[in-house]
Amino acid sequence: MTTPARIPGVFSPVLTPFDERYRPALGRYVKHCRWLREQSVGLAIFGTNSEANSLSLSEKHTLLDALLEAGVEPSALMPGTGACALPDAIALTQHAVRSGSMGVLVLPPFYYKGVSDEGLFRYFAELIEGVGDDKLRLYLYHIPPVSQVPLSLDLIDRLLTRYPGIVAGVKDSGGDWANTAAMIERFTPRGFQVYAGSEAFLLQTLRAGGVGCITATGNVNPGPIVALQQRWQEADADERQAGLNATRNVFQQFPMIPAMKAAIAWKSGDAAWATVRPPLVELNAAQTDALKTALQANGFDMPGADSLSDA
Repeated sequence: MTTPARIPGVFSPVLTPFDERYRPALGRYVKHCRWLREQSVGLAIFGTNSEANSLSLSEKHTLLDALLEAGVEPSALMPGTGACALPDAIALTQHAVRSGSMGVLVLPPFYYKGVSDEGLFRYFAELIEGVGDDKLRLYLYHIPPVSQVPLSLDLIDRLLTRYPGIVAGVKDSGGDWANTAAMIERFTPRGFQVYAGSEAFLLQTLRAGGVGCITATGNVNPGPIVALQQRWQEADADERQAGLNATRNVFQQFPMIPAMKAAIAWKSGDAAWATVRPPLVELNAAQTDALKTALQANGFDMPGADSLSDA
C-alpha cells in the first residue's frame, strides 16, 4: 500500500519570472521552484504574488507542465485556478487535477462586488461539478482586502457539507485573526485544513490547530518560515516568530511583488529577476537601495540563491 504524500505546512505563491519581453522565463521559474522544494516549501503556483491574474490560460498550462517535465513532484503543487470566468476556472482546475497536483487554490470570482453567498455557492458548486473528479481537493482563497469578495463562515459550512473531502481547506488572507480562529474552531474537526495567509499569523495558527501558512515571503525567506512550522512547539518559537515578522515588515515597506523580485535579483546576481509584468513596475534605484539596506540591517540572507540565476 502506498503511503500518502505528506502535505506541506508552508506553501509559497511562487513568483513568476519574466524576460525582457515580459514572457514567462521557464528556466528561472523551474530553478526557483526547485530551490523552494529543497527547503520543503510547497508550491502554490499562480497565486496573488505569482502575478497570476496577469497570466493567460495557456501560459499557466505551460508553466505547470514545465515543472512536471522538470521532475517537480505534483504532491507539492497547489495551483491557483480561480478565475472570474467559470469555464476558465474549470479548465485550469481540470488541468491541475490531471497533473496529479495535491490540490488547487481557488479565488472567488472577484469582478462583481456585493454578490450573495448563494451566488458564490453556485460558482464553487458549478466548478466542482464541472471538473467532475473525486480526486479534486479544493482550497478556498479568502482574500477580501484584494478581491473585495469575502467567503463567509456560513458559505464555507454549506460547501463543506455538500462536498466533504473535496472542499479540503482554506487560505485565509483576510488579516483578521478572529476570523482565522473561527475557521479553525468550526471546521478543523471535520478535516478542513486552515492555512494562514501570512507567516505573521503562523505561530497563532499552529497553536490553535491550523496547518501552517501560504505566504508571499516564502519566496525569499523559506528556511526560517519552515523551521518555525516544524518546530513551533519548542521553547524558542516566539523568538522565531518575531524574526519572521521583522523580515516581513521590511518587505511590506515596499510593493511586495517588485520587492521580492528585487531581493532575488540582488541575491542571485541575475538582474532580470527584477522584471514584473505591466501594470506592475519594478522598484526604482532608490527603493532598491533602501530595501537592501533594511534587509542587511535585519541580517537577511538567501542561502543558495546563486542557483536561481539564469544569466
